[in-house]
Amino acid sequence: MIDEETGYAAVRGRDARFDGVFFFAVATTGIYCRPSCPAVTPKQRNVRYYPTAAAAQSGGFRACRRCRPDAVPGSPEWNIRADVVGRAMRLIGDGVVDREGVAGLADRLGYSSRQVHRQLTAEVGAGPVALARAQRALAARVLLQTTTLSVTDTAFAAGFASVRQFNDTIREVYARTPSELRAAARATKTGSATKTGNATKEGSATKAGSAAARAAEPGGLAPGSAPGSGVPLRLAYRGPYDAAGVFDFLRADLVPGIEEITGQPGRRTYRRTLRLPHGPGVAEVDERGRSGWLDCRLRLADLRDLTTAVQRVRRLFDLDADPYAIADSLRGDPLLGPLVAARPGLRSPGAADPDELAVRAVLGGPAAAGALVTAYGEPLPVADGGLTHLFPEPARIGDPALRPLTAALADGTLRLDPGADRDEAGRVLLTLSGIDPWTAGYIRLRALGDPDVALPNEPPLSDAWRPWRSYALHHLWAAGHRARPRLELTT
Repeated sequence: MIDEETGYAAVRGRDARFDGVFFFAVATTGIYCRPSCPAVTPKQRNVRYYPTAAAAQSGGFRACRRCRPDAVPGSPEWNIRADVVGRAMRLIGDGVVDREGVAGLADRLGYSSRQVHRQLTAEVGAGPVALARAQRALAARVLLQTTTLSVTDTAFAAGFASVRQFNDTIREVYARTPSELRAAARATKTGSATKTGNATKEGSATKAGSAAARAAEPGGLAPGSAPGSGVPLRLAYRGPYDAAGVFDFLRADLVPGIEEITGQPGRRTYRRTLRLPHGPGVAEVDERGRSGWLDCRLRLADLRDLTTAVQRVRRLFDLDADPYAIADSLRGDPLLGPLVAARPGLRSPGAADPDELAVRAVLGGPAAAGALVTAYGEPLPVADGGLTHLFPEPARIGDPALRPLTAALADGTLRLDPGADRDEAGRVLLTLSGIDPWTAGYIRLRALGDPDVALPNEPPLSDAWRPWRSYALHHLWAAGHRARPRLELTT
């Protein structure tokens, strides 16, 4: 946890670099905020510091209505750390507690429920139940403010076990009833539209909102759903963000049927299908967004998958990274310094589906992956633009060349989920026929989101660049320093 002097300096300076790294609460108001909150700076003696929004909520504080601290980027620490707390935080973000309970989380981590609760409480100030509850509250707020779902449907879509639990949580976290939250959002939109003085724009916004709400209802992927509709979201990130670099990287390896990029550079939209716990989904992310977030739309067959879908898109676009820490570590190097200055906010794209990424890495290119999708993929209920299939589950793939990998994924010998042990996964990968050290490293880089990977047969990476060698590698790739990569990474 950050020390109080540094924390208060960040609060006093409204330093957005610390948004998501810690939260502060004000004892005299009962409100917690992000460090960059524009409100009047409280007196230092009244400030309390928390490592997570859930910890602040557990301390009896409610979310600030002005800075919306529940919507900040996630702490970069959970992507870096490979210990049980880091793994637990990634699994909770993926919705494991909502789907499998605390016992399921503990089983995945190889610890008892009591041990997991104790370690999380000691490190992040809240146990797994409280952390999952905070996520459900955020999902509920998004649904209340962007869809026309009834309060009851919203409660269960967000993962709450009962309407009473939902109502109590919303009142506690936001100091408003669900109906009041929805009404406030509508009033804000109406006020914004009125200020523009543009009746046409207001009418268009209303129509777009209605279309998004219809698509967000259960069955949103059914025939007749229009591409481009869905639950509208703003995916927050910290610091500069090299969206063009991420889109170029993804474009070089697009798999037909499950991914596409539309539009021209600077205004592109990345679209892909998602295999989610309760049904299929389609995600759209725009290259051009406002400072601090990317615009995203999610169309889900089952809204219970909202939190999971958001986290998977965030991992794909590496939205929880800390570009300030990465730049501070790398900019002093004679080779990397100019590259870091030339590409501020460069990211290391992850994977929306780790098992899919592993299969694609072994195949070696998008053409072969597209043929696999055609042969074994699951068709969407209705084609959505160029999106026609879900990537096949490992157990469905009958290609003999892929059998060592797909069998290990199907029977659990190899785990690549957000809570996987990266070192253990790396060891297992190297025992499988058809996987060389470069491929194993690339899977670790993207499927496991490891920030510190060095690949063989690539430009040598200095130990001085730890723990950011994955980002150093991307800087070298972006500058044209490549050996002979297995994948088609050229743009």
